[in-house]
Amino acid sequence: MNSEQAQNLALLALGWMAADDEVMGGFLGASGLDPADIRGLAHDPAFMVSVFDYILSADAYVLAFATAQNIAPENVVAARNALPGGAPVHWT
Repeated sequence: MNSEQAQNLALLALGWMAADDEVMGGFLGASGLDPADIRGLAHDPAFMVSVFDYILSADAYVLAFATAQNIAPENVVAARNALPGGAPVHWT
C-alpha cells in the first residue's frame, strides 16, 4: 500500500468513526480533540496515524471497519505503516 492509498483509507476510517457516536466519542476522549480540531487535521498524515492507532486499539473496531470497507483487516495495519511517521518501531 502506498501513502496516497493509505491517506484515502484514513479518510474513510475517519468517516467510519464519525458515523458511530461511541467510537468517535472514545477517540475524542482519548485524543483530547474536539470535532473542530479534527476538521483542521483531517489531511495531516500524522493525525491519520492516530486514527489508525485508535482503530487498531480494539479488534472489534478493526473488524467492523474492515467489514464496512470490504477490505482485509491486515490492510488497516498496512495503511498505518504506509503513512509518514506510521512505520512500526523496532526496539531490538
